[in-house]
Amino acid sequence: MQVNQDYLDGMKWPGEQSPADKAKDPGRTELGQEDFFALMTQQLAYQDPFDPADNSDMIAQMTAFTSADGINQMSEKLSGLSEVMTSSQALQASSLVGQKVLLPSNLSYWDESDTVEGVAVTGEGADNVVIRIENEKGEVVRTMSLDGPQRGNVPISWDGLNEQGEPAPKGQYKVKVSGLVDNQREDLNALVFGRVDSVTLGSANSPTLVNLSGLGGIPLNQVLEIAGNKAA
Repeated sequence: MQVNQDYLDGMKWPGEQSPADKAKDPGRTELGQEDFFALMTQQLAYQDPFDPADNSDMIAQMTAFTSADGINQMSEKLSGLSEVMTSSQALQASSLVGQKVLLPSNLSYWDESDTVEGVAVTGEGADNVVIRIENEKGEVVRTMSLDGPQRGNVPISWDGLNEQGEPAPKGQYKVKVSGLVDNQREDLNALVFGRVDSVTLGSANSPTLVNLSGLGGIPLNQVLEIAGNKAA
């Protein structure tokens, strides 16, 4: 059943806006349930008595409005659930402060006190694994070797000393790993641990960030492993 514009313009009490006026009001973004039933009432009041509205049309209109209203309520509830999940995630992330977490990166930070630790990803296996520590200029500061066959994720660590046995300057260093695979030397993936200094709480539109000592922040969902105060 279609609504005549004259009906819409006349549907108002003295001193009130009609639903049609409300729809034109720039300050309003939608018509509510009250407006919908006002429209329905006026449709019934102004319908042609010789050609009354069909019951199926009325039921279809009510069903459509009820469905739309239900979708809006569901959207509001999902939005609230998202906020709860974000708050829960932030609370969990706050417990990481002071912990070491495994990062999807080979960039580490040497603070002149704690050992730099990480993982060499050798996959199905590699022989004579070599670990190179490079400074920000790409210069090799230290080279270490793991003799014999290695398989899977192999723990690696650097005590911060250079080839001369002296402490390297504080700063960022890359950990690079290579090994013999089928008698061919190949570059292998290296992952390092970073210490969490703080957590930046996220929202529905931005992720929760863990801020790492000397490395900046990364999204919480990129953390691969939590190792506690000391990486294993």
